[in-house]
Amino acid sequence: MPLTDLEIRRSKPKEKPYTLSDGSGLSILIETNGAKGWRFRYRFDGKPKMLSLGVYPTVSLTDARQKRDEAKKLVVVGINPSDVRKREKQVRQTAIGNTFEAIAREWYEKRFDRWSASYAEEMIKTFEVDVFPFIGQRPIAEIKPMDLLAVLTHLDERGATEKLRKVRQRCGEVWRYAIITGRAEYNPAPDLVGAFLPHKKEHYAFLSGDELPEFFRVLNTYTGSVIVKLAVRLLILTGVRPGELRQAEWPEFDLENKLWEVPAERMKKRRIHCVPLSKQAVDILEELKLITGQYRFVFPGRIQHSKPMSEMAMNVLFRRIGYAGRVTGHGFRHTMSTILHEQGYNTAWVELQLAHVDKNSIRGTYNHAQYLEGRREMLQWYADMLDRLQTN
Repeated sequence: MPLTDLEIRRSKPKEKPYTLSDGSGLSILIETNGAKGWRFRYRFDGKPKMLSLGVYPTVSLTDARQKRDEAKKLVVVGINPSDVRKREKQVRQTAIGNTFEAIAREWYEKRFDRWSASYAEEMIKTFEVDVFPFIGQRPIAEIKPMDLLAVLTHLDERGATEKLRKVRQRCGEVWRYAIITGRAEYNPAPDLVGAFLPHKKEHYAFLSGDELPEFFRVLNTYTGSVIVKLAVRLLILTGVRPGELRQAEWPEFDLENKLWEVPAERMKKRRIHCVPLSKQAVDILEELKLITGQYRFVFPGRIQHSKPMSEMAMNVLFRRIGYAGRVTGHGFRHTMSTILHEQGYNTAWVELQLAHVDKNSIRGTYNHAQYLEGRREMLQWYADMLDRLQTN
């Protein structure tokens, strides 16, 4: 006798599992905990087989009979329903593993050690905030140009045009990786290059050589943190990026040989950066040694000494001396570059000092000692010139 919904609902668990048959191979298994699961039993290639069809009442009696009939049709034409189920499961699992987020994280893990720690952290955070919530769970092969366009439009509407450019570029790299690994056939990112107005680059505020004397005069009157004040002076003398300076640790400095080796993980291009130190820079570090020498960082945080100085510390100083919007930490790199080029110093020395280029991209034979000594001479001239500006 075929089953009825009433009969199934009234069935109670027993000490052992038991089945109620609906006919034509369909039955429902009543577990000892009361769970009720549909089963379809059939023969294929002369062997008994069993296929689960879901749990009652999620799968109703009518649904179970429909699933049974569909499975029977497959058996009739020589297809094993269990094999079909396995293939469908494999397709679903593959789709889960081939989502944009899964592939993007896989791509990131293979490349993040090529970038500085801060850049790598910023990149994955951008994906997590601006990309994954919109297309992260979609199979990458199914994402269309309009889908990526919608992601970029959110950034454009916020006015984050520079971030938009970087997101489109990085998404394109993820798609290229997916294509190479056989999980996508088309990269929509390049087609969106002209979809938005280009980013209008804003240069960091900087001072000209003529403005430096007044800046130093005002800086000398600053009565706030001595550590931050010395950080600004060392930043000006070395031309490093603010983040490279803030996170400097004492073991990186060889004061006897007047050399600072910034480790690769803190550099934008992931290469060790050798910074020759002028006499004035060494004097600053000697003064700092008396204040922070017992700590890990040369410029420890004001409250938590185990962490580096806040990235806002120098900007606060600039604001307090009336230079907010007129100068930035990065701007002093531009000032250094301009003055040294005007003085006629070797462009390769200047660019290497600012860590703008890899040594392999410089024309001619790269001689480490020659370039280091040349930069040492150049930075000593620069430090002496800055001293003269402050005394004249």
